[in-house]
Amino acid sequence: PIEDVVNIGIGGSDLGPLMVTEALKSYAIGPRVHFVSNIDGTHLAEVLKKVNPETTLFIIASKTFTTQETITNALSAKMWLVAASGDASAVAKHFVALSTNADK
Repeated sequence: PIEDVVNIGIGGSDLGPLMVTEALKSYAIGPRVHFVSNIDGTHLAEVLKKVNPETTLFIIASKTFTTQETITNALSAKMWLVAASGDASAVAKHFVALSTNADK
């Protein structure tokens, strides 16, 4: 089962989901939710210390999928997952993408 969800995004792809999560946190009974929006690798590294690769879902949120901060963090999270699991196919089970840019 998924125990942690890591939302990787910036701007509206971060602030909207963060606001909803904060507003409803007193009702939360599901997975822990983490938000990564900073290009500083320390932010992502701190989140990754708290999660288990086998039970974590990464949501990559970007309107255009050209935002460098989001792409950089997503690639770093992907490398972490593959290294931790030893299985490149794990990405298909633990990553989803949200975008209005269907071509990307």
